[in-house]
Amino acid sequence: MYVTVTVLAALLDGTAAITYLIGHDYPRAMVTMKRLPLWWMPVLGSLLAAGAIGLLVGFAVPWIGTLAAVGLVLYFAGALVVHLRVGSRALTGWAVFTSVAVATLVLHLTAG
Repeated sequence: MYVTVTVLAALLDGTAAITYLIGHDYPRAMVTMKRLPLWWMPVLGSLLAAGAIGLLVGFAVPWIGTLAAVGLVLYFAGALVVHLRVGSRALTGWAVFTSVAVATLVLHLTAG
């Protein structure tokens, strides 16, 4: 279960990171809707990429995986604040990503 959820989280966050880093239309629309400057896109993509890579590195160095999972949970907590700040109630994607990040963190904390 630990490996499956961690790999799933890395794939989800890695895919999201790529869409931010290449400037795909969907994340661009989300950043605009949340009234964030577009220069945040590569920053957000880099944070997601660091989280995804950190989760995978965690298979070899467990504390890095745990820190990556914590970072992703914090990232998505911030995303919720930004959604609510602009009155967005479209939280399905957020809920999926957050649930997987929280599950990954719980599994990392209980695996050791």
